[in-house]
Amino acid sequence: MHRIGFDVGGTFTDLTLHNTATGALHHFKLPSTPADLSDAIASGIGTLLCQAGVSPSAVGFVGHGTTVATNMVIEHRGVRTGLITTRGFRDVLEIGRQVRPNLYDYTVRTPVPLVPREHRIEMRERLDASGAVLQALDEDAVAAAADALGAQGVQAIAICFLHAYLNDAHERRAAEIVRQRLLGVFVCTSSEVLPEFREFERFSTTVINAYIGPRVDRYLHRLLARLAELGVATQPYTIHSNGGLMPVETVRRFPVRTCLSGPAAGVVGAAIVGREAGFPNLITFDAGGTSTDVSLVERGQPAFATSRMIAGYPVRMPMVDVHVIGAGGGSLAWLDDAGALKVGPSSAGADPGPVAYGCGGDKPTLTDANIVLHRLDPEVLLGGRMWVDEGAARRAIQEQIASPLGLSLEQAALGIIRIAVANMSRAIRAVSTEKGYDVGGFALFAYGGAGPLHAAAVAAECGIT
Repeated sequence: MHRIGFDVGGTFTDLTLHNTATGALHHFKLPSTPADLSDAIASGIGTLLCQAGVSPSAVGFVGHGTTVATNMVIEHRGVRTGLITTRGFRDVLEIGRQVRPNLYDYTVRTPVPLVPREHRIEMRERLDASGAVLQALDEDAVAAAADALGAQGVQAIAICFLHAYLNDAHERRAAEIVRQRLLGVFVCTSSEVLPEFREFERFSTTVINAYIGPRVDRYLHRLLARLAELGVATQPYTIHSNGGLMPVETVRRFPVRTCLSGPAAGVVGAAIVGREAGFPNLITFDAGGTSTDVSLVERGQPAFATSRMIAGYPVRMPMVDVHVIGAGGGSLAWLDDAGALKVGPSSAGADPGPVAYGCGGDKPTLTDANIVLHRLDPEVLLGGRMWVDEGAARRAIQEQIASPLGLSLEQAALGIIRIAVANMSRAIRAVSTEKGYDVGGFALFAYGGAGPLHAAAVAAECGIT
């Protein structure tokens, strides 16, 4: 049997084919296709099968990690979403909690709710703190709310009632009514998504599930269609944010569970390799094209968390504890209003990508800096399959960074790399020294396109020997 695993990143898609009988491995990497991610997946799988001389019918397992859901939340690319909730609670999403990540930042701005106030409708219904019914659900009001939201063009509806984690009867009935009146609209309830107390976190997680649901479903539909076109009959599994596997139908119902899918897969894999290599204590350092994901592995086991913030929105579920920052090969280098050099968090992504890729990018990136200094050999990128315009990278850094700062081209390129390394090192300290761990007892496990490239500098910066 042959197994295929692939990771869909914001910049590149990586694929591996494993022959379980012989242990043989084949790898392939190609740029992601943001307009339709399945294009890169299908092209990569087809190339792998051709290279290995394997029939699609011989593939018995397909598994993948993805940041599709995370990126939708970060970039606000979900669908128009509605919320049906208990009377008096439609502003829970906006009120949130009195949490100040940056204590002295008087300019802080809270994230805009994913459901605008006009799309949040209150219902007459009430349960007490034990789940007993205090006021029956007004079914006519639910029907009217569904009609109103449908008229507003919503494509997804989250149903979140007070204390529904103890008694889901009202939420289930409301969902039935909405589905009957709005065919094709994605509907989810908080008692299914997160049957736990703490209304704000439960509401937020359920709303995110609804917000990304239709687009994740379309992504899966395209993925299944492309696999079928290739002749791969097996259904793909997706990595859960806790490192486990989910079938397609589970992902369609609970897409929020994939919010840290790709990063979680990397940490779980690193933990296995580390144990086998005799390094049970690891700091995993996954630097890709768009982001850097850092986590801690202690005694061979990944660290886990029960909640985290994604783009400022709380998501509550079991997950591998990954610290994510906007620093990767595609991170843009720029000058702020005071003329200081910055790198990230914005990224050139796969489209248009770094200037050197010649795909329309005109802003210098970390990758361009590495090409200018020949830390990345422009002749062998992607095994020589990817053309690189070193001259364009040099001109972009010279004109936009070096000349305004009065630096040589090489000094400017090195400055870009040093700032990126400082950002990456800060993320490592956040999961290690700032939590009381001595990094001297951990090995740095670097992977991802930009991870090994910057690993030595990051290790030196953090004192990892």
